[in-house]
Amino acid sequence: MTRKAGVLLLAMLMLFVAACGNNNSGGSPSGGSGSSGSPGSSSGGKSEEIYIPVISKGFQHQFWQAVKQGAEQAAEEFGVTITFEGPESESMVDKQIEMLQAALDKNPSAIGFAALDSQASIPLLEEAKKRGIPVIAFDSGVDSDIPIATAATDNLAAAALAADKMAGLIGGSGKVALVVHDQTSRTGVERRDGFVNRINEKYPDIEIVDIQYGGGDHLKSTDLAKAIIQAHPDLKGIFGANEGSVIGVANAVKETGKAGQIVVVGYDSGKQQIDAIRDGLIAGSITQNPIGIGYETVKAAVMALNGEEVPKNIDTGFYWYDASNLDDETIKAVLYE
Repeated sequence: MTRKAGVLLLAMLMLFVAACGNNNSGGSPSGGSGSSGSPGSSSGGKSEEIYIPVISKGFQHQFWQAVKQGAEQAAEEFGVTITFEGPESESMVDKQIEMLQAALDKNPSAIGFAALDSQASIPLLEEAKKRGIPVIAFDSGVDSDIPIATAATDNLAAAALAADKMAGLIGGSGKVALVVHDQTSRTGVERRDGFVNRINEKYPDIEIVDIQYGGGDHLKSTDLAKAIIQAHPDLKGIFGANEGSVIGVANAVKETGKAGQIVVVGYDSGKQQIDAIRDGLIAGSITQNPIGIGYETVKAAVMALNGEEVPKNIDTGFYWYDASNLDDETIKAVLYE
């Protein structure tokens, strides 16, 4: 064999070996976030990043920031990537639907979704189901069995407890009203109905004179509460069904000079609420466990992707808090100031 032929043969042999090496599928590509047997792995041993967009009902309230914190804790623990977003206002249903569509366009591994409207999102959730993308509802469910789980507070029971507290604070009789964030989300409907039903079933001497919807906006809720107070000068109490609602009610009571005369009972536990309770402007509120809601949403998504059984309803708990127990360790753990 000539020297030239030998060099050519050696070069061809090296090319053949390199090609065989590139076709080896046993390795893991760079940039993968999982390993075999971990949440980021697939059945073929190839590590792939798990991406879970978490779409909330809003972003401005401290409640959603606490939910975000819990979701981020779970993402770090389970080694997955999440994004967390929501519209500027909890009345922006169309904007939230656009966010859900944008999330689907990124072909996510799973989706966490808190619906502003319990029906408007169903067509997109059906698309997710067709594509095999697990949906975990949180805080507020939808009128569909598409979500494989819902991580949320038992809003009916929590609002019923708020009604019991209101009844006790006003002596079991008199006129009360509600300012609710909306009548399209499950949380709005269930908190309204939980409060109203308990009053109607248990307290015949209490009259509900008005229910208004302020979109969770504290300024709009302030105006609505002022109108209720002016229309019913003998009003004894107002229930605000979320953070923005009860802050608006508290502002209205203060601005109309009714502090100490109208009992304010709320829901959620942002800093303004806590300060108002310490000051005696709000009698007390229901606190959820927002960090737990965010955590359980991401955890449930990871479980579903791993083929594990996920509970259909994940009850994240609730508590009543007022000036008497604000500093108790159990309560402090679920406040989010």
